[in-house]
Amino acid sequence: MYVDNSLSSAQTPAVDWGRKGWMTMMRQVWRLAKRPVGDIADGDLVFREEPIPELRDGQILVQVGYLSLDPTNRIWMSDMEQYMPPVGIGDPMRGGVVGRVVASRNPAFPEGALAAGLGEWASHIVTDGTGMSLFPELPGISIAAAFGTFGVVGPTAYFGLLDIGQPKPGETLVVGAAAGGVGQIVGQIGKIKGCKVIGIAGGPEKCRFVTQELGFDHAIDYKAQDVGAALDRLAPDGVDINFEQVGGPIMSAVISRMKLFGRIPLCGMISGYNATDAHEEPGRWTLILMRRLTIRGFIVTDFAPRFGESFQQLAQWMMEGKIKTRQDIRPGLEQANETVKLLYSGGNFGKLLVEVSKL
Repeated sequence: MYVDNSLSSAQTPAVDWGRKGWMTMMRQVWRLAKRPVGDIADGDLVFREEPIPELRDGQILVQVGYLSLDPTNRIWMSDMEQYMPPVGIGDPMRGGVVGRVVASRNPAFPEGALAAGLGEWASHIVTDGTGMSLFPELPGISIAAAFGTFGVVGPTAYFGLLDIGQPKPGETLVVGAAAGGVGQIVGQIGKIKGCKVIGIAGGPEKCRFVTQELGFDHAIDYKAQDVGAALDRLAPDGVDINFEQVGGPIMSAVISRMKLFGRIPLCGMISGYNATDAHEEPGRWTLILMRRLTIRGFIVTDFAPRFGESFQQLAQWMMEGKIKTRQDIRPGLEQANETVKLLYSGGNFGKLLVEVSKL
């Protein structure tokens, strides 16, 4: 397992909650001040320090250890059709978190336990536990690696590829954003299932990582190569499965090389998330018809009732050394508004996490 901790540092000291009065307790939090137009700009999010309210019956206080930054963060900031309500103006920015329960009035979340789920860009969160669950500490797997794998990206890769992509031995799988949190796992599951795996990533270092460290058969550097020409060379008979996360011209290049009855799990189109107009590349509807392609958009929460299945299998593969994961850990909640921008420029290398405090 590869975990990049080179930038990791503790930002928020632990607090002895039994010795201090609640009136003196403060938290740091990012709130959405206005909806971004194009790229996230200064002033769209504001960083504040505010009192932590006293717990009511049924609530817990979680000291956040890691904040997950994901492409969907940009969607949540926008007032557009999406799979859950957008973050309201003035509300805390939404995000996946894992942290330690430091105070509890909810017997389902004992003090000292780890809790993970959908939370806020904050140093501390008061919640009744909705959208969160206890998070296991696995032997031999760091909390960052476990959260970075099981929190969102692992189930996304697992269900998107296996349920929708339906890989078969000998098939060719193309994975966009191959060095990112989801892509790295998709490609490794593809190899477990006997596929030839071609990753698309930005830059020679990422391409070396997915082939030499993760075992992909080939990698295409979209920054330096013509993706279509590279696919013609590496997959002359065509592509069976395209795990799509990028959209735009790269998606178009892959779709035009799909085989009959090819499958496309569509989990993201990050290249257009900061676009200022509603333009989308025209769909290749005649090609989709003639090649009888199956394209299914999905959100990981579609599979929430089965998350346990993915956790069990992914953990087994990790402990067997069949899946490695890389986390790109950046220090400091106060830098989250800048760190999130790395997702949209290809600046992250692995699953992007903010270290908020030491767990």
